[in-house]
Amino acid sequence: MHIAFNGWFWDQPHVGSGQYVRRLIHHLRRLQPASELQLTLIVPGHADPDDLPPDVTVIKTGGSRSNISKVWFEQRLFPAAVGKARANIAHVPYWGAPLSSPAKLVTSVLDVIPLALPAYSPTLLAKFYTSLVTASARGSQHIITISHAAKDDISGYIAISPDVITVTHLAADEKYHPRLGAERDEEVRKKYNLPDQFVLSLSGFDVRKNIKQLIAAYNFVSKAEGLATPLVIAGKEPDWNNPLFPNIRAYADEIGVSEYIQWIGAVDEADKPSLYRLASVFAFPSLYEGFGLPVLEAMACGTPVVANNIPVISEITGDGAYLVKPGDGREMGGAILALLLQEPLRETQISRALGKSTNFSWRKTAKETLNVYEMVARSS
Repeated sequence: MHIAFNGWFWDQPHVGSGQYVRRLIHHLRRLQPASELQLTLIVPGHADPDDLPPDVTVIKTGGSRSNISKVWFEQRLFPAAVGKARANIAHVPYWGAPLSSPAKLVTSVLDVIPLALPAYSPTLLAKFYTSLVTASARGSQHIITISHAAKDDISGYIAISPDVITVTHLAADEKYHPRLGAERDEEVRKKYNLPDQFVLSLSGFDVRKNIKQLIAAYNFVSKAEGLATPLVIAGKEPDWNNPLFPNIRAYADEIGVSEYIQWIGAVDEADKPSLYRLASVFAFPSLYEGFGLPVLEAMACGTPVVANNIPVISEITGDGAYLVKPGDGREMGGAILALLLQEPLRETQISRALGKSTNFSWRKTAKETLNVYEMVARSS
C-alpha cells in the first residue's frame, strides 16, 4: 500500500496541522516497514522537510507560501504529484483536499471553525475557500477527524454521512509527563520569573478561546488568594484592535484584577511541559475546539485542569478535569479555588487525569488511521 501525504504544513511543526502530520507519519513508519507501507510526502517548493522518519520519499513541487499558492498546491500540484507517484491513497491531513484526485482520497478535517463560527471567515475570499474545501471534503472516500464532537459538527455542517467519518483521537507527546524532564522545571521557573504557586493559561487569544471568562474568574480568586496565586498568561499577544481578539488587558484593568496577572509572552515549545508541571492549576476556558490538546497535555503532566463543559472537552477528560458552565466566571473561579485549597479534591483530580491521559497515544492514532487506509483500499 502506498500513501501520499499533502505536506503543506510539514514545516510548521507547532501548529495543529503540522504537528498532526508529523506525528502521524512517524508513528505509521514505526507500525510498518517500507516493504509493507510506502509513504510519500509531497511538499511545496518553499519547504525543506526535516525530521523525517526512515524510508519516506519526498516530492517537491513548485509554489510559494502565499494563500493563492496554497490553493494551487492543494488543487493542482498535489494531485499531479500523487498521480506521478502512483500512490493508492492520497491523504490530506487538514481541511484542504482537491476537488479531484488520481488516487482514493482520505481527508482529515480537524474542526469546522469557519462554518461553526462565521466570524472566523469574514471575507469573500475566506468564504470562497471554505466553500471549496467543503465541496472537496464531500468528494473524499473517507473523512478522519479527531473527536466525536468534531464528527457531529462535520456531519451537521458539511452534510457528510457519519458512516464515512472515523474518529482517531490525538495524543500528548511523551515529553508531557509528571516526572520525565522535571529536572528542567526550576530552570524554566527562573527563565519566566514564575512564582511558587500560580494558575496557568496557555492558549491563543481569539474570541473562541474565551480568556475573558478566566479574567472574570480572577475577580473571585484574587479575593481569596490575593497576590499569593497569580494568573500566569502565556502566549504571544495579538493586535488587540482586531475584532477577533477581545482586549483582555483592557478588561482586566476594567474589573481591577491586573495586579494579579503576570504576562510572560510567547514561550518556547521545549518549556511547555515544565510550565504545566509548575502550575498549580491549568485553566482552559475555550468555547469551541476540534480536540483541545492543551487540556490533555496538562493532564498528562499531572496538573489539575479547570475547563468549560463543552462536548469535546467532556469527551477527552471524562472525570479527569473540573468542568464548569461555559461563560460563567464565578463558577470557574470557584473551581480554581477548590483545586487550590482542597487537597483531597486536588489529589483525586490529579490521579484521575493521569489515568485518563493514558487512554491516548500516537501509536493508537496511527493504528486506527492505518485501519482507515486498509478499508479505503479495499473499497470499490
